[in-house]
Amino acid sequence: MKSDKTQIFAGLVKCADCGWSMSYAERRYKTCTTGFFNCSQFRKLGKVGGRCSAPYIRYDTLYAYVLARLQDWIYQAHTDEKELLNRLLKTSDKESAKSHKKQSAELSKAEKRKVEVDRLFAKMYEDWSSGRITEYNFKMLSQKYQTEQQDLVEKINRLKTELAAEKQTTVDAEKWIALIKQYSEPTELTAEMPNTLIEKIVVHEATKDSDGTRNQEIEIFYRFVGKID
Repeated sequence: MKSDKTQIFAGLVKCADCGWSMSYAERRYKTCTTGFFNCSQFRKLGKVGGRCSAPYIRYDTLYAYVLARLQDWIYQAHTDEKELLNRLLKTSDKESAKSHKKQSAELSKAEKRKVEVDRLFAKMYEDWSSGRITEYNFKMLSQKYQTEQQDLVEKINRLKTELAAEKQTTVDAEKWIALIKQYSEPTELTAEMPNTLIEKIVVHEATKDSDGTRNQEIEIFYRFVGKID
């Protein structure tokens, strides 16, 4: 059933184990009703091959945590926008540094191989024209080099696109800050707020310490900027 509670986090809450959406449900007691989220795949199919531990989180716990995090970001955006932007960029830099280095190396390697294949193809054509290789070998090698050329072109274009997308980091961070500055000192969540600011909320299975203390990891991935908590 649709309600204010279900709509606030509609489509945002994901299971950390299997990636499926977590669905809202309620347990009714004599004196109260408790809302919670758990994995929709587990509820429908049961434990599949041991891959899903069926994480569970109470609605009020999730609500309080998300509200607190958004309140903190909104406060920072209004009090020191420049510092928040620097923080977002610094976090993004740490997460993308390794992938940037790897992508750059792959691009350089692919471009060098593309030049080499083009040279080999040209030399092979000269050999065929002068009769140094047979028609059969020419056709066989020609198909091989053409396939590799096409694969390399696609790889080079993909890597360039990915590297270019990283330059959008500052623009994306500014977009997110502009979004959160639309709100000021919120005291409660509306359906609009998390769905505007958050891409997904990943819930992990809870654990217990030796003293019985319950711990649970919740990852919030924000629109445009990803995970920054």
